[in-house]
Amino acid sequence: MGCRDVHAATVLAFLSGTASVAGLLAAVLLPNWRQMRLYTFNKNEKNVTVYTGLWIKCARFDGSRDCVIYDPQWYTAVDQLDLRVLQFALPLSMFTAVSALFLCMIGMCNTAFVTSVPNVKLAKCLVNSAGCHLVAGLLFLLACAICLTPSIWVIFYNNYLNRKYEPVFSFDISVFIAIASAGGLFFTSVLLFLWYCACKSLPSPFWQPLYSHAPSMHSYASQPYSARSRHSAIEIDIPVVSHAS
Repeated sequence: MGCRDVHAATVLAFLSGTASVAGLLAAVLLPNWRQMRLYTFNKNEKNVTVYTGLWIKCARFDGSRDCVIYDPQWYTAVDQLDLRVLQFALPLSMFTAVSALFLCMIGMCNTAFVTSVPNVKLAKCLVNSAGCHLVAGLLFLLACAICLTPSIWVIFYNNYLNRKYEPVFSFDISVFIAIASAGGLFFTSVLLFLWYCACKSLPSPFWQPLYSHAPSMHSYASQPYSARSRHSAIEIDIPVVSHAS
């Protein structure tokens, strides 16, 4: 199977990238980035756990699923630096990953529905499937870095809050979802890079490993000669010299 076919690596990369974007979306929407557990010594009252997300905050009693205090305007008054950074980093990471998925889909459609040899006049201007997968891999790697760095910072910032105030803070499940999604983005970029390196074995420039030189550009026998042109090479006029008597 050549580089012009849709490999299992590209399909697996597309599925992995889609799952990673879905994980990022879940991490963005869930109000489970940080927990603050408040204890009471009154036996007639229950302990309270405050769930802090990127956009909302919810306070619940132990054993209850209903929010006693629900703040949908929390995103405008976030007082924790790591969560404020995540409000910008995660949507940016999602946008970058979605752009990479779009390029990856264009590359797969190009390999599946485009003819093997393009028009000679357009051969040097085409952005072929390998070029799309290369740029998509770079975008997935960038999205991974944008997502992973602030997500890991939440863990260290949580330890900072416990030292500064009281040991009542703990990071929640959204941190693990974001880190796992970043790992999926990295895995996706590796798959696309491996596919590109397999295609790069062809003699070609960096950007266009498939269609940089069409075969007809180097063939001088592509246009058949006419019958007149084939005989014109041997039709040599020989002058005849006549001797006068």
